Amino acid sequence: MGGRTTWLLPALLLLFHPGSAAITGPKAVSGLERDSLTVQCQYGPGWELYVKWWCRGADWDSCKFVVKTTGSEQEVKKDRVSIKDNQKNRSFTVTMEKLRLNDADTYWCGIERAGTDLGVQVEVTVDPVTTHCHYGPGWENYVKWWCRDADQNNCIILVQATGSKQGENTNRVYINQSKRMLTMTMSDEKNGL
Repeated sequence: MGGRTTWLLPALLLLFHPGSAAITGPKAVSGLERDSLTVQCQYGPGWELYVKWWCRGADWDSCKFVVKTTGSEQEVKKDRVSIKDNQKNRSFTVTMEKLRLNDADTYWCGIERAGTDLGVQVEVTVDPVTTHCHYGPGWENYVKWWCRDADQNNCIILVQATGSKQGENTNRVYINQSKRMLTMTMSDEKNGL
């Protein structure tokens, strides 16, 4: 390798590095468990007919493709993830549905091309669903419960906190009593709800 090639290689790597200005997107997005989140990535002129993709994994070289477009504006859906290219606006949208806590990860918006693809990194976080219930003074020592069903008389109690106990943890629901407030966090990952 001569001296000319030595400086040329770093320059080429910089030119084709994932994150090139040809594609942009949010650095981070977040959603609630069991909800949906949408990521929109933009690209420059000339990339309209190229395949766009959504890839999972922090390492650019080994991320796993989740979903790809067909090079058209037709929406493509795979499991709980869809991708749709809007070529007129030069943007594509990825939607992740029915979020799970373990969907949180590093992802990439990308454009497939000859040589090294173009891409931009997006951090996805998923927060558990939390509900806060307030109660007035004098109710601290009473039993509090969380149940599932529209009819209070027939609902199935998932968890209850007895007396002034500060919290109860089961595989299904967590209740924390403090400052006359119940904080209930329910997670599909732990409890299969």
